[in-house]
Order: sequence, then C-alpha cells, then structure tokens
Amino acid sequence: MKRAIRAVFVLFILTLSVFPQVDDFCAEAGLMPSLDSPFAHVPYVYGRVILHGYDTVSKTPRVTVTIAEGQQAGERQRLNQSGTFCFRRRGSSSTLVVEVDGVEIARRTLAASSAVQQREDFEIYAPQSQRSGPPTVVSAKFTHPTNPKTSELYKKVVDADASKDKSKAIELLKQIVALDAADFIAWAKLGSLYFEQKNLTDAEAAFRKSLENKIEYMPAWIFMGQIRMTQKQFHAAIEILKHTTQLDSKSARAFQLLGETYLLSKQGTLGVEALNAAIKLDPTGMAECHLQIAHLYELAGAKQLAAKEYKLFLEKVPDYENKRRLEKFIKDNP
Repeated sequence: MKRAIRAVFVLFILTLSVFPQVDDFCAEAGLMPSLDSPFAHVPYVYGRVILHGYDTVSKTPRVTVTIAEGQQAGERQRLNQSGTFCFRRRGSSSTLVVEVDGVEIARRTLAASSAVQQREDFEIYAPQSQRSGPPTVVSAKFTHPTNPKTSELYKKVVDADASKDKSKAIELLKQIVALDAADFIAWAKLGSLYFEQKNLTDAEAAFRKSLENKIEYMPAWIFMGQIRMTQKQFHAAIEILKHTTQLDSKSARAFQLLGETYLLSKQGTLGVEALNAAIKLDPTGMAECHLQIAHLYELAGAKQLAAKEYKLFLEKVPDYENKRRLEKFIKDNP
C-alpha cells in the first residue's frame, strides 16, 4: 500500500514539473495548465509545429492544428509564428491534424489520455522548390518551482474557475501567495481575476507583486497596460506597452494593445504602425486589426484605404457575421 502511495506521489511531482513548459506553450491559447492539478483530471496535449525550409519572408504560411475526439466536433487553432498549440482533452482517443495553407500535411492518433500532460511536436518539411531558411525555435522563459504546500490549493482554484466562482478563486489564490509570496504566476492570476471584477486597485497591486518576483513576466506587463487603458491614462499605457514590445518583440498581442492605445490618444499614424506590426507577427490571429485600421481610415475619409483593409480582413475571416456589409463597402469603394 505504501509503495502504491509513493508511486502516486512521484507521478504527482513529475507531472507538476512539466507545467512551466506547458504554460509557456499554452498561454497563447488562453490556457493555464499550471492551475490544473493532476488529480483534477484535466489532461492537455501541447507542442509546436516546426516548418523547415518554407519561405516566410514573401508569404507567411497559414498553419492550423485540429484535434478530433470521438464523435465531438473538431477544435481548431491557428498558429502564430511561435508555432505552438495547446488543447484540453476529454480523455478519449483523439487525432491531431496539421494543415499548411489548407492542405493536410500530418496526422497523428493519440491513445486515450491520462492526467499526465502530453507533448506532441511536428516537423514539417517544405517541397524542395520552396526551401529558404532555418526553422524557428521556442524557449521556455517563465518557470516557478513546484511548491507542495500550494498544490492542493491550485486544484481548488481550478474547481472554482470551472464553476465560475471568481470570489472563491480569489480567496484561494490569496492563500497561495501567502504560502509562497514568490509565486509570480499566482500573483498574476490573482490580478487577472481582480481585473475581470473591475477592481483595478487590487489588480494593480497583484501585478506589481508578480513583477517584483519576475520583472520580465509578460502577462503581468500586458495587464498593467490594460489597467492604464481602462483608467484612460493613455500616455502611461503607451509607455508600459512600448516596454512590453521591447521585452518580447514577437508578442502580437502587445503590439495590438499598443496600437489601440495610440488610436485612443489620437495618434493615428503610430497606431496604424503598431497594428500592422501585430498583423505581421500573427496575420490570422490579429486579423481584427484590419478592422481597426479600416475604421480609422473611414473616419479620415480615406474610403479606398478602408476598403483595402476590409478586403484583407475578409480574406482571413471569410465567415465574418457582417460580411455582406463589408463586401458592399468594398464594391462601392474600389
């Protein structure tokens, strides 16, 4: 019996040890696996798609990963330049499908999942005629040592999140940071919940604590910028978000928020420049930036430029709900 308990404990520790890497891969999908205890039965599959030899200068390949499980409809993610993907699994056998520019390139079947996080990488080689440059790499930047004192509390945070009990999740996270004041991930999660409740004072305090422990932690900086935007302190927001883009020049989200803040402060030229940088980093994921730029052009009376942005947007989001209105605008302003 003791041997069985010891085996379970070892599995628990080994599973928690992969969370920093999982978080690094899953953050772009809005997931935080480190808040899911191994005993919460919330398995993940994550990884990256590495493109070898594709010409990413003249044209950025459109890469998607789809997971199909049982009879459920497939869930799809469009990848940005980091090439990372992350899915929650339902526990059944599943299939991962990788497509490049709408063409299926790879398919992999996964057995029924356990609570241990599973990594699956794909290396995709371009045809010889398209070979150009070396593959890109992803590095895990943000890690925090596992603390046995807080593991059970993290499990309860997951349960509170699942039941949408934000007040309970906040109280649990306050217990976690009381036990481990250096847990910058917990501080940032606490701040994000305060931000959702529009409690900006406590949110800022939590994010400051997160940054005191990990000064380069990107999620905390991005939220700090959003707090200043909400407070209409646009100059301060711009300085924070400019710093954020310097910390990570490949963060499309940071450039998008910087562009939005420039527009709110009536600095249209700089706003368009930042929004275009976001689009360049993540052409499909940041497609909405085309709408923001187009709206600015409309207000300025540059309808042909606006029409061009609308056309680019519809090429990336062909099933947009107001597609007919945009198509009419494009037709009226060739």
